[in-house]
Amino acid sequence: MTTRRDFIIKSVLATAATGFSAKSYGKIIGANDRVRVGCVGFSDRHRSSHVGPFKAMQKEKNFEMVALSDLWNRRREEGKAFLDKQLGSNVKVFRNNDELYDSKMVDAVFISTADFQHALHTIEAVKAGCDVYAEKPLAETMEDNRAVLKAVKASGKIVQIGSQRRSGENYFAAEDFIKSGKFGPIVMVELMWNVNQPGRWRRPELTKDLKESDVDWKRYLMNRPMVAFDPRKYLEYRLFWPYSSGIPGQWMSHQIDTVHWFSGLPHPRSVVANGGIYQWKDGRTNADTLTVVFDYGPLNDKSSGFQVQFTSRFSNSAGDTKELYYSNAGMINLDTNEITPTGGLREREAGAMGLKANLLPTVKLEGQKVESGANTGGDSLTFNHIKNWMDCVRSRKTPNAPIEAGYSHSIATIMSNAAYRTGLKVTFDEKTQEVLAGGKPFKY
Repeated sequence: MTTRRDFIIKSVLATAATGFSAKSYGKIIGANDRVRVGCVGFSDRHRSSHVGPFKAMQKEKNFEMVALSDLWNRRREEGKAFLDKQLGSNVKVFRNNDELYDSKMVDAVFISTADFQHALHTIEAVKAGCDVYAEKPLAETMEDNRAVLKAVKASGKIVQIGSQRRSGENYFAAEDFIKSGKFGPIVMVELMWNVNQPGRWRRPELTKDLKESDVDWKRYLMNRPMVAFDPRKYLEYRLFWPYSSGIPGQWMSHQIDTVHWFSGLPHPRSVVANGGIYQWKDGRTNADTLTVVFDYGPLNDKSSGFQVQFTSRFSNSAGDTKELYYSNAGMINLDTNEITPTGGLREREAGAMGLKANLLPTVKLEGQKVESGANTGGDSLTFNHIKNWMDCVRSRKTPNAPIEAGYSHSIATIMSNAAYRTGLKVTFDEKTQEVLAGGKPFKY
């Protein structure tokens, strides 16, 4: 089987990968050296989910929040007031990342900007010599995805992707069980993420207040096409392509990442999708309902593999979130944190075919259910994930969700977005590292 690490090294950056360990370990920060941290983008996510864990651990780990960069003057003011109060800091504010990195006052940064900016802002950070905690999705185009992988691997910096399932005890247990062979080959995975929240990803009051003179609109767009200022595309970017793929990048990226992790596969072999804007006719261009079907398996053996189905809707929350892994012997339910013989091959059916019954034991997985609410400040997985990043900044060890994980989940989300927008069966070209729809690279 081609593993994710083999795939990355052989296909993209063999030479850069070989120098990573020596370069990174040569920059171990001393236990008495304070790690100076900057906030790139004072977002709701940063406020609700990053600051709490950082506050709890900053003294023990000898980290300090010293800087804030945000393009919106209001966010700079609110961010400084909040961070100073919560962390006992005296945060210096910057109008943009150029000013931040020119100051030479940060060693590491949290990045929680717009979805399409994560890869580009990570590139800026590592080139400025900073370690990074970058929220997912890592990238929304393969051009950005390839560029950030190359930059991070060449830099030797510590980059943790915000896929916090990779720091959950229950997910570690599921990974161990699957990779031990006890589960048997995966035959299918069912993923679900449903909500009924008209306000999800909407910021109607803020959009009324935001004026073009308050932000640097050109800097915001980065490498996206120049368009007229639109406060909704700044504050409600998750609803609009090409600033976000919406459901694939925001939600599916978490769940599909576990598929790559547990299976060792780098990306889907093919993807089809269907959906639309069925409920919320508010001008959005990203789907409010989406179903994606993936084919996974060894890249060099089409005779084996499994299917993954992801569904999501904004119009009815029944089902909530689900992560169900099936084998011929039973299932792993990461909603209830249980391994059970549910659906496994039983004695009657097996005997009729001259086979041996194949059933899993019932086992409870350790760990808490993952938080999927809009604000995840109490999420133990995020706490553990930030702790792992802080530890790795000091030790220079590979974090739980390294750049390769982000590269892989981004391939899957880009393939899903391409399939939805083109209506075509989408594949991935190993040689060019391009997502192909109708044989052509998918572009925005």
